[in-house]
Amino acid sequence: MKTPNSERVHIAFFGNCNSGKSSLINAITGEQTVLVSEVAGTTTDLVKRAVELPNVGAAVLIDTPGLDDNTTLGALRTEQSRKALMQTDIAVVLLPVEDSFLTQIRSLEIPIIAVTSKADIATEVYENSIAVSSTTAQGIEQLMAAIASCVDSQSRLITENICHSGDTVLLVMPQDSSAPKGRLIKPQVEVIRELLDRGCTAVCCQPDRVEATLSALATPPQAIITDSSAFAVVKPLVPQGVRFTSFSILFADYKGDIELFRAGARHLLSLPPTAKILIAEACSHTPQNEDIGRVKLPRLLRKRLGEDITIDTVSGTDFPADLSSYDLIIHCGACMFTRRYVLSRIAQAKRQAIPMTNYGVAIAALQGIETDN
Repeated sequence: MKTPNSERVHIAFFGNCNSGKSSLINAITGEQTVLVSEVAGTTTDLVKRAVELPNVGAAVLIDTPGLDDNTTLGALRTEQSRKALMQTDIAVVLLPVEDSFLTQIRSLEIPIIAVTSKADIATEVYENSIAVSSTTAQGIEQLMAAIASCVDSQSRLITENICHSGDTVLLVMPQDSSAPKGRLIKPQVEVIRELLDRGCTAVCCQPDRVEATLSALATPPQAIITDSSAFAVVKPLVPQGVRFTSFSILFADYKGDIELFRAGARHLLSLPPTAKILIAEACSHTPQNEDIGRVKLPRLLRKRLGEDITIDTVSGTDFPADLSSYDLIIHCGACMFTRRYVLSRIAQAKRQAIPMTNYGVAIAALQGIETDN
């Protein structure tokens, strides 16, 4: 299975127009991955390419518009480059750029690799930078070593806090009208694959088959993982001593900050009936009849807080810069986002003092259900 982009290290290349960003990416990949031209402003939007890099592994290279684009659409293109920071794990910066941009990168705690590009014709090499030439390949090996040194070597597991290697795990996965036809959703696929990699036995069923499935097992499973929408059905059937959680809560811990999300869920329970809530989904899809973010969760919120609450929904990379009008943000499990991207949204909410939680954590709190991670 191809590594999902959300599990790849995102390496973004920043610099002014014609600084050599696109050429550098092509030199790294050994092919024309992105369009190169001497015309300033050739790269007008973010260009992403999934690659496998030596000593780095699965990665996404991001080419960005020039930071000094003075064309008619320059301001919009520059804003795209700044937005790319939210997706960036490692920033390769082709000097010179404005100090304010470097400050912004540092404020997000993103590792910076400074580069003097076009080293074969450059008249000076900037201090603390790697001199690189896309034409002669000078410095490419040194640049790749620097990138590899920034990659987090500590792999994180989705299921590490709910089960152990060799456990039997029951997965409860509703296949209702909101489920995609003919396939499982990404969190389910990733959890099943990880369980297999860990030598676990994964047993799958729908909510109405939980009791029968448990009866068919010689011994109870060590853990049960359910879709958050099935909490109320599954929880009463969980045998004593069996660990219990949801896919969304697993991803809250894997992608974000589980303790912050729990605090946000406690705040949710004390919201007034006039509260304004933002629901944020990572993926963009056509809403289904029983869509969890647009139907099931709002239904639970109104049942708890009343019909007068205001609920706004955003999806994909849409996320308001100004969150001050909201009393709470409820984010999905973010299986389509990198951990860095989720943490950047969390940081944005914290800067504006807006509590934040996650689908699964919120649903568990609304239904008075305790989970084990």
